[in-house]
Amino acid sequence: MVMKCSRYGAFVVASSMIATAAVGGDAKYGTGVSDKEIKIGNVAPYSGPASAYSAGTKTQAAYFRMINRQGGVNGRQLTFLSYDDAFSPPKTVEQTRRLVEQDDVFILFGSVGTATNSAVHKYLNGKKVPQAFVASGATKWNDPAQYPWTMGWQPDYQSEGRVYAKYLLREQAGKKVGVLFQNDDYGKDVLKGLKQGLGNSPGVIVSEQSYDISEPTIDGHVVRMKAANPEVIISITTPKFGAQSIKKIAELGWKPIHIVSFISSSIGATIRPAGLENAQGILTSTFMKDATDPRWKDDKAVKDFTAFMNEYYPDGDKTDASVFYSYGVAQALIYVLELCGNDLTRENFMRQAESIRDLEVDVLLPGIKVNTSARRHQPIDQLQMQRFAGDRWELFGEIYDGDVGR
Repeated sequence: MVMKCSRYGAFVVASSMIATAAVGGDAKYGTGVSDKEIKIGNVAPYSGPASAYSAGTKTQAAYFRMINRQGGVNGRQLTFLSYDDAFSPPKTVEQTRRLVEQDDVFILFGSVGTATNSAVHKYLNGKKVPQAFVASGATKWNDPAQYPWTMGWQPDYQSEGRVYAKYLLREQAGKKVGVLFQNDDYGKDVLKGLKQGLGNSPGVIVSEQSYDISEPTIDGHVVRMKAANPEVIISITTPKFGAQSIKKIAELGWKPIHIVSFISSSIGATIRPAGLENAQGILTSTFMKDATDPRWKDDKAVKDFTAFMNEYYPDGDKTDASVFYSYGVAQALIYVLELCGNDLTRENFMRQAESIRDLEVDVLLPGIKVNTSARRHQPIDQLQMQRFAGDRWELFGEIYDGDVGR
């Protein structure tokens, strides 16, 4: 059974069972829900070192405004409460507790960051509040046995690392590798997956440079890495530091093969600040279409995204990958809420979130589908490599599966 997202949060579903689940029966509500309203909570960095990610949260707020204008979800309006945590875990705790204990939200949705979400991971599971579609690829979100109320969205960071290893072993075998990584769960997860994927070839990594997000610049780390003379550089960074790494490598006149992590692949947040001329030929992986790529100019989903942005978020940057990403996650949330029908309890929300089968969300590359279960809280695990050329990313090669053993 294939389920496909279509424009404005409606869904084309190849089964009448889904439609049946969304209607009928006595209404059953949990915290944050009434006949007229569903309250959704979110925490994001509107200020601080990762403030670029707030563009994604603003996209989701715009998407929910569109849904409300069109009648809401089964007649209920969405109230989206999003607070700034400046990418600081203590502030995340404060704002999350405010959402749960004062605002009485139904769920937490799309909160941003690994360290920040980690700070409230146990709290939300202890309170049995869904921590839905976390905006982070940490592997820990896919642990339903210990944390049944948490679910990620994008391919996890270890899967991403394994995909880079598969690419290196197939296309760049034997070349020496240097890794620049953020010294937190995010950076360590991608590095762990890379080493897992390299298997019997871990010795190809000749330099590992870690940095803290509080550092103003990573230039010194890049210079030290160059001394080890790696032929391939992998930058496991957030956008600000990804831009710095691209720019510094160019300033040094260095020409390694350069892979940047998916979350640093945004043209608006990373590539342009680094300089288009400095980014030519860099590599990354993705599971999404690029809304600016001419290959998708006739794609209905991209046309719908452009129309949405023009009407509901005209100041948003259509080239920002986090914007397109967030548009897709918002679609998926509406899908799950529709599945809940009139049983809008937190328990039923998680049951429906765990029942997604071959969902085709507008932003995903052809062939990549969303699947979940009670044992699988990682909705997406496939990626394809791409190369930056001119002013856009160009896909190449096959779709890699980032799961262990695949």
